Amino acid sequence: MNVQALTDKAAGGLADDIDHRASLKKLIVFFESISLEACQDLSAVYTEDAYFKDPFNELRGIAAINHVFQHMFAQVHDPSFRITSTVLEGDNAFLCWDFLFTMKHFHTNQQCIRGSTHIRFDDDGRVNFHRDYWDAAEELYEKLPLLGSLMRMLKWIARK
Repeated sequence: MNVQALTDKAAGGLADDIDHRASLKKLIVFFESISLEACQDLSAVYTEDAYFKDPFNELRGIAAINHVFQHMFAQVHDPSFRITSTVLEGDNAFLCWDFLFTMKHFHTNQQCIRGSTHIRFDDDGRVNFHRDYWDAAEELYEKLPLLGSLMRMLKWIARK
């Protein structure tokens, strides 16, 4: 094996040779126009064995990812994502986003969770790795009626 072949293999094979700009654009359109109907068949977006992790879930497989999206629609009204910035390098992408929604059981005011996602694209342009980063304590728990009061009090005590 020559040096270039070893370098390509160490860098993940052909991943750096594939232009994933179209894949990233397609993913942004998916998230910014997300709907219950669009989440019925995620096979155009995720690979069959895609890995998914957020503050509440760590799972693998398109059926499990579908369940996460179905659960989101069951818990909140009018969920939508606004992608605020992206970075793409090779097969890796990083998206910053605002997740907008209203809670079904608590507030009727629109809520916003700010977070980011690390994505890795497969050679066919579908997502095979999805890792969300957001602070569940600050972005969600503080907005819940009883738990929110406790979280704000703990934050206040910690600052003293």
